Amino acid sequence: MNRPYAKGYMAEGAKTWIFPDGYLPAQGPEGNYVGHDCICMVNTSDQDASVLLDIFLEDREPVLDIEIRLPAQRSLHLRMDKPEMLGGYELPRETPYSARVRSNVPIVAQYSRLDVTQPNMAFLSVMGFAVVAARLRKPRSFTKNRKPGKVRTSRPERS
Repeated sequence: MNRPYAKGYMAEGAKTWIFPDGYLPAQGPEGNYVGHDCICMVNTSDQDASVLLDIFLEDREPVLDIEIRLPAQRSLHLRMDKPEMLGGYELPRETPYSARVRSNVPIVAQYSRLDVTQPNMAFLSVMGFAVVAARLRKPRSFTKNRKPGKVRTSRPERS
């Protein structure tokens, strides 16, 4: 839920997330477990999220703007091995890829992989890189009593 703060509303998460290390593992031997990648998302706001997924591959053009709906105050585990969850796109197995998740409202996103190609299996889960816009301002040292071209090599003495 959005919570008020001094100058507007505080939202949990970010609108853009990057996952540079995607890799849909091989299917693995017959059994109860299926190797897969998953992008897990949660929308804690009181507004539905319109999410766009972009997939970047090493040796071919990117797949852009896969539309995903993430209802308000819900989570979604987007299985990368299920074309029906990816707008019909079939992600190739054993091919490195990167993903970008863009949303109209702040969300939190995480990446998980289950690799069942070995008897002991492997599971990993990492947070994505949240791209957060920051308000840029000039550093103080450039705006106060500075002569062009003068470089300060040490801090001034404080009295």
